[in-house]
Amino acid sequence: MRKGQQPPWIVPDELWARIRPLLPAVPRRAAHPGRRRLADRQVLSGILFVLYTGIPWEFLPQELGSGSGMTCWRRLRDWHQAGVRQQLHEALLADLHAAGALDWSSAVTGSSHVRAVKGGPKRDRARSTAPGRAPSTT
Repeated sequence: MRKGQQPPWIVPDELWARIRPLLPAVPRRAAHPGRRRLADRQVLSGILFVLYTGIPWEFLPQELGSGSGMTCWRRLRDWHQAGVRQQLHEALLADLHAAGALDWSSAVTGSSHVRAVKGGPKRDRARSTAPGRAPSTT
């Protein structure tokens, strides 16, 4: 990180303006409100810190003000289940495409993302490297 730059886990205002509408609203319970929920932007910074540094969730420093690692993990799980990451990904791709900033000629499709409908060629049986057949164990 260069001097004067913000750390990568701090969400810029422009990006936050794109993310915030995608996050699910969680109403506060009227009968048993409990502890006030931590702001989504603070939690997102904690999530990004863990993903950027690679530390375990439980070692998230409290000094960041992002809550506990478990809070960040749960919020990430909830956002993933709500489809937030996919929606944000598609919105950002659409913006880049509209700006002409994407070169689709170098795009790669992997088998982990595209289902092979008829399957691939069948593999041959693995050849044995032993000099002879093994004795029967039955």
